Amino acid sequence: MAEILLFQPKAELDAFENLQGFIDSCRTELTVFGADLPFDANVWDITNSINLKGYGNKRHRLIFSSLETVNDNLPSSMAEPFLSFAKAYMRYMQGFRPTVGIAATRLTALRALEGSLRKSFGDSNLVKADILTFNQAAQMIVDKYSATNAYRMGGQLEMLADFLSKNKLTTIPIRWRNFIKRPADTIRVGKDFDDRRKDRMPSQAALDALPEVYLKAVEPVDVIVSSVTAILCASPDRISELLSLPLECELRQKTGKTGIDAYGLRWWPAKGADPMVKWIVPSMVSVVQEAIAKIRKVTEESRRIAKWYEDNPTRIYLVAECEHLRKHEWLTMSELGNILGLSDRTSPIEWCKTHHLEGLKGSGIIYILFSDVEKAVIRMLPKNFPLMDKKTGLKYSESLFVVRRNELGAQRCTYNCMIESISINQINSSLGGRVSSGFASVFTKHGFVEPDGSDIKITTHQFRHYLNTLAQAGGLSQLDIAKWSGRKDIRQNAAYDHVTPGQMIQKIRDAVGGESVMFGPLAELSKKTLIPRDEFARLVVPTAHTTELGYCIHDYTMSPCQIHMDCINCTDLICVKGDLVKERRLRSQLDEAQSLMLKAEQANKEQYFGSDRWLDHHKNTVARLTELLSIMDDPKVPVGAVIQLSPPKSSVQKISTPKKLKKSAKVIGNSSIELEME
Repeated sequence: MAEILLFQPKAELDAFENLQGFIDSCRTELTVFGADLPFDANVWDITNSINLKGYGNKRHRLIFSSLETVNDNLPSSMAEPFLSFAKAYMRYMQGFRPTVGIAATRLTALRALEGSLRKSFGDSNLVKADILTFNQAAQMIVDKYSATNAYRMGGQLEMLADFLSKNKLTTIPIRWRNFIKRPADTIRVGKDFDDRRKDRMPSQAALDALPEVYLKAVEPVDVIVSSVTAILCASPDRISELLSLPLECELRQKTGKTGIDAYGLRWWPAKGADPMVKWIVPSMVSVVQEAIAKIRKVTEESRRIAKWYEDNPTRIYLVAECEHLRKHEWLTMSELGNILGLSDRTSPIEWCKTHHLEGLKGSGIIYILFSDVEKAVIRMLPKNFPLMDKKTGLKYSESLFVVRRNELGAQRCTYNCMIESISINQINSSLGGRVSSGFASVFTKHGFVEPDGSDIKITTHQFRHYLNTLAQAGGLSQLDIAKWSGRKDIRQNAAYDHVTPGQMIQKIRDAVGGESVMFGPLAELSKKTLIPRDEFARLVVPTAHTTELGYCIHDYTMSPCQIHMDCINCTDLICVKGDLVKERRLRSQLDEAQSLMLKAEQANKEQYFGSDRWLDHHKNTVARLTELLSIMDDPKVPVGAVIQLSPPKSSVQKISTPKKLKKSAKVIGNSSIELEME
């Protein structure tokens, strides 16, 4: 385990000396990213120090380049002395706040600050940093990156400013806060919403094409990719979790008194939730079962190879046709090609050069030692073999998603004797991610394109957004959506909710007149009309927009809002049971209303002018909130039910006469009483 060191700045030293002490301690005393980390190198390979799922044999590196050249083929490094601090900071923070997903974001914040220092002072001396430097760094991030990424990078910049201030690493103490606004993911109208929804959801052309691709798939890559999309359409899964499934992942269980078979998959969520069983909806059970059977069949040979190397760690795996070559001391290039699976005549020669194997040439034929080939192939085994996932202990021989090397890449020959895990990039490439670079996708192979003739491009994560949006539109509770998606915090649901305004309105319209899903005046009113229910629903619910408590169906083309900010006392308020965030706001508003009612009662006792009207108002508000929450808490009311309260009862306003003059303003709740005259 990497050693963690707590840096303690010395008050008697100046900022420069503290900075040098921090860099020296991180260079010599920390073991984060490995004790043998080449600290002075400008590129760190941290692959062996992190456990990142779903990336196969891809190497992960930290490149300490400047912000201006970060995307260049030969980027320039940050300038000293900031470069050494950046390395020390990355190593130090990884020990205290280990992360993989935001390592690039943290490094970008450092690049921006270094660029700002050079722009402001002509050098990268960190001790000169101040609020203006951080403001300029934040603006450089805003100018270069998207709104979502810029907001996250600004958060890392704020964390960096706090670190510098606490550890006295700058001449002037810094109190800087991130001013980059978080993107408004909750806005559901306008071009920004349409673009965001289009970017995060699979296109309709892709959804229409995938079933046919799934049925027609024959090649291993097409079978695996189409089967993966079938599973992703059944459950909102992260692709890294799906690619970590064991071979025996299926679970069948009798449920309740009916004894109906429930079908699910054993699951290990990637972001904090506990291991679980993901139950599949009955309508998709047969699809998922068939998809897993297809994947199991295609990857069977790969597991056989993995098992061979587990049992024979120093011996090469040979297919049955090449088993007789195990007794040979020398191999020809043709025989080597048969062992490896390289069909091209020149490929075995290039393979030998790549692995630094020297052969003998006689009579125009090149020979290579079998023992040298065997050792070279053994060195090609994936890191941590036989374990694919160190966290769960999953072995390659027990994994569902293991293939022969290059089996998913049409540009290279598939190895007969070597395996690899399937990576996220391989799946996304087959879904159109690299079609512009000449790589065929499952769509182009079967002749599917977008309506405008462009190539279909989707990602595995778009299915997660798609299913979450369907669940939101269908009225599934926020808690159920979070559990279904494997989330630890229901607040994360909002980023995956792309329900359109039309879907929101239609949901309310569909509930009009339905006693089982609609509670309130609209549930009964449609029975008294002489027009069809759907036409009546369109008349009474012409529009809808979201509010803090639910949805407002007031038609603003007819009149402005008459009771602004007092939604609870308005019949245009529609609430949906199961939205935990809005239910929490209702309970908070009830607590506030009860507190204000107590203040109004006290004011009424003291006979303040107009206090009786305030008291009546707060009593009505408390009563309506209590009534609404009682419906929300009623177990007989199903989740997803649409609720509308009856019109508030009109109350007779009484005007009281004060007994004595109050010559000062009196605050009642959030309002003030004007100065009373005697």
